[in-house]
Amino acid sequence: MRSSSGQATVELVGVLPLAVLVALAVGQLLAAGAARELAGNAAEAGAAAILQGGDPKAAARDALPGWSDDHADVRVTGRVVRVRLRPVAVVPGIADRLAATVVADAGPAS
Repeated sequence: MRSSSGQATVELVGVLPLAVLVALAVGQLLAAGAARELAGNAAEAGAAAILQGGDPKAAARDALPGWSDDHADVRVTGRVVRVRLRPVAVVPGIADRLAATVVADAGPAS
């Protein structure tokens, strides 16, 4: 009869890299979701600034958190505000592929 002493430890060591990979993937997807939400809020803030006669680009940038300064691209074309935000890179090289682009339209000119 064979002894199974230490088998659980070996199995844990075998599964641990997979568990870490899954945790990193979930973390990256959560960061991408947060980036999409933040980009949407910023685009809406820019569109609201257009309606109030303010600076839409500044309003959109002000609506973003400080970490996003290097990760955000805000463009204003007429009455349309487009915000592209790359999430924080939990997994290197993936963040650019998960960038969120949100467009907000201030509607027709009155």
